[in-house]
Amino acid sequence: MCLEQLKVKLHYIMPKHALTVLAGCLASAKLGKITTFAIEKFAKIYNIDFSEVKNAAKDFETFNDFFARELKSGKRPIDSSDNSIVFPADGKISQYGNLIKDVQIQAKGHYFSIAALLADDNDAATFENGKFMTVYLSPSDYHRVHIPMDSKLLKMIYVPGEFFSVNPLYVRNIPELFSRNERVVCLFETAVGKMAVIFIGATIVRSISTAWAGIVAPSTFREMSVTEDDDKNITGKKGDEIGKFTMGSTVICLFEKDAVEFEKLTLEDHILMGQKMAQTAAGTPAIQKKPSKTAKTKKAKK
Repeated sequence: MCLEQLKVKLHYIMPKHALTVLAGCLASAKLGKITTFAIEKFAKIYNIDFSEVKNAAKDFETFNDFFARELKSGKRPIDSSDNSIVFPADGKISQYGNLIKDVQIQAKGHYFSIAALLADDNDAATFENGKFMTVYLSPSDYHRVHIPMDSKLLKMIYVPGEFFSVNPLYVRNIPELFSRNERVVCLFETAVGKMAVIFIGATIVRSISTAWAGIVAPSTFREMSVTEDDDKNITGKKGDEIGKFTMGSTVICLFEKDAVEFEKLTLEDHILMGQKMAQTAAGTPAIQKKPSKTAKTKKAKK
């Protein structure tokens, strides 16, 4: 058995949920100088550039605060082209391209259904033969997520699941990993149809939060829930912050058929939030609206 296979087999049996809870407790603890020391060591190991971070290491009360750090104004300029669509986060391009009906590629030789990812057959049908973009956020990356284009929130779905690591090693070897992990699905309306932005949870990812609902995952009851914006009044402009992770993970974007055209991109390229990812296929600019009320939450029907 090769080392890679051994690592994958061990990952299946390790207590991922317990480790995630433990890591979350430690990362949320206010330990003063110990927290500062841990942040400084982490930043050194992962070559984090503090010149672009809004606060100094000593200013963060917890490691989680540092991990979801805010950047100084202007450090992530947003592509200003009217018809551009921008990357939602810093990270590496894991996969991108065309959906084959409702099937998305996870890694070479591994595919999964969009219906499983979204936990809704009707929503999946919307994206049949559309396009997808998968961005992997490593521990060194900026961990806030931003809207790729002007949009209006339709609904948010919390889907409980596993806590597999989204490290490329496990993505290559664990079938349907993204549709098995805990995740938060945000469905938006845009000028060129619906768009989904999906936050994928992972081992050690203690929380996923959104700008309009706060912490969504983990959920105390670990039951699927749907938040619908019944009045269709939560809106955002391209580049607005919509959520954040504590610890590294993955963001997946879905677009309808014939809605967007990707730039010439290379797998594994490191990209920055705000850089141009695609353009609307028809050159249609996004709708410009002002943000408004908070949506209501209700449990999903079983």
